[in-house]
Amino acid sequence: MQNTVLLQTRLETMIRQFTPNWFTVCMGTGVVALIVSEFPIFQAFTWSLGAMLWHLNMLLFVLFSALYVLRWLYYPVEAKQIFKHPMMCLFLGAIPMALATILNGFLKYGQPIYGESALVWAELLWYVDVVLAVAIAWLVPFVMYQRQQHELKSMTAVWLLPVVACEVAATSGGLLLGHLVVTEHAVGILLASYVLLGMSVLPAFAILTILMLRLALHQLPAKELAISNWLALGPIGTGAFALLVLGAQAPSVLASIGLAHVGQILHGAGIVGSLILLGFGLWWLGLAILTTLHHRRVLPFNLGWWALTFPLGVYSFAILNLAAQLQMAWIYGFAYGLSAALLVLWLWVAGKTAHCFYHGHLFFSPCLKSYLEAKQQCAEKAV
Repeated sequence: MQNTVLLQTRLETMIRQFTPNWFTVCMGTGVVALIVSEFPIFQAFTWSLGAMLWHLNMLLFVLFSALYVLRWLYYPVEAKQIFKHPMMCLFLGAIPMALATILNGFLKYGQPIYGESALVWAELLWYVDVVLAVAIAWLVPFVMYQRQQHELKSMTAVWLLPVVACEVAATSGGLLLGHLVVTEHAVGILLASYVLLGMSVLPAFAILTILMLRLALHQLPAKELAISNWLALGPIGTGAFALLVLGAQAPSVLASIGLAHVGQILHGAGIVGSLILLGFGLWWLGLAILTTLHHRRVLPFNLGWWALTFPLGVYSFAILNLAAQLQMAWIYGFAYGLSAALLVLWLWVAGKTAHCFYHGHLFFSPCLKSYLEAKQQCAEKAV
């Protein structure tokens, strides 16, 4: 009886304290599931491992979605406080990005396991992902401008999360096109993906510019937020990846409407543009590593450590795709090195997360804390 009550109390705490930054776990696990099968050795094993991690990621996504829906159902007033919190509402962008890793898994692992229905599910999830990404890209910045208070000194790369989701959806659109028959429908997906890329890349680079100004004026972020610098690698790597996969599909897709020459231009521009972005990403990668080393002795573990995984994963994917298109061995070598580092980081972060999850240390809602403190202050003033 006592164990039942304890379990119920813990479940209620998990629901009440659940926040969308838990979806970064799905982002990191999803990208590892997709990249692990890219290694040229033990391919049967790595493919099976990737498929297993993809299924695990789906279970985590369903679990986190259920917890978040239950929070809105049982604690709606408290759940709404996320829109008043200047940091936590930004993590809503993690939801469509986590979903994108699942739909990409259907493209990579789904057909051998589930047959042609996997492609149907992938296409359906892509449309859902696009709707979520666009809605969050509009809603969260609007709320930031309308009801929150922000300062340049407190800014971090987390600001990127709401807008980068559209970029991830654009990349998934390019991957989806590789599995579809070239029709007018495919042309629509290609054009929509380029529009999504524009909705994300340009705002993301505006944010990166402000972030560079913040670093110059106010120095490195505090130790609790030091890992967030890795997030800047996300839009850069995803942008390069999107240019490559969309550019690779553009010639055949646009040829169906008599624009083959435009497709060839986009293909070449994708390669050149990705090289420029990957160079920019290399600069940010060095900066992120140095920032982490600077705080290495005082870095506290929190869910923000998952910022190490997804950005590094998409950056590695972009380099792998570039290597495949150019067929250059040294680029493959660099990409495999980054991918191996990603696997090590994921194992460490996943282990720490599982340990803290078991002990209940990671369930904490800053927006709930702020709401309860404000409520208590109002009650004290009333007395």
